[in-house]
Amino acid sequence: MDLLTQFQDLGFSAVLAFAAIGSALGTGIAGMAAVGAWKKCFAQNKAAPFMLTVFVGAPLSQTIYGFILMQQLAGKVSADGGSFFWGTGILAGIAIGMSALMQGKAGAAASDALAETGKGFGNYIMVLGVIETVALFVMVFTMMAV
Repeated sequence: MDLLTQFQDLGFSAVLAFAAIGSALGTGIAGMAAVGAWKKCFAQNKAAPFMLTVFVGAPLSQTIYGFILMQQLAGKVSADGGSFFWGTGILAGIAIGMSALMQGKAGAAASDALAETGKGFGNYIMVLGVIETVALFVMVFTMMAV
C-alpha cells in the first residue's frame, strides 16, 4: 500500500473535523456570552432569559452539514475506487467551520443584547440564519461539484 492510499479518507474526514471544530468554537463563544448575560441578569434581579440557549446551540448545525457532506464524499471515493478529495474536504470543512465560528460570535452579541433589553429575539435569529446560509451553500454547492 502506497502512502497516498493510506490517506485516501483524509478529504472526507477533514470536512467533518473542520465543521465540528467550528461548531465547538462557536458554541463555546456563544455559551460564555450567555453565562455572562445571565450573570448580569441575576446581579440586577432580572429574569434570566432561557432563550439564550438558542443562540448557544445555533452553531451545532454546521457539524451536521459536515457529516452530510462527509457521507457524500465518502460515497464518491468508494464508487470511484481511488478518488481523493483532500482539497475539497479541507476547504469545504474550513468554510463550514468558519460559518459556525462567526455564528457563535453573533450569538454572543445577541445574548448580550437580549439579556440587556429583552427585545429583538426575531431580529437576532434572522442574523444567525443568514450566517447559517453560508454553511448550507458550501454544503450544497460542494455536493453539486462532486
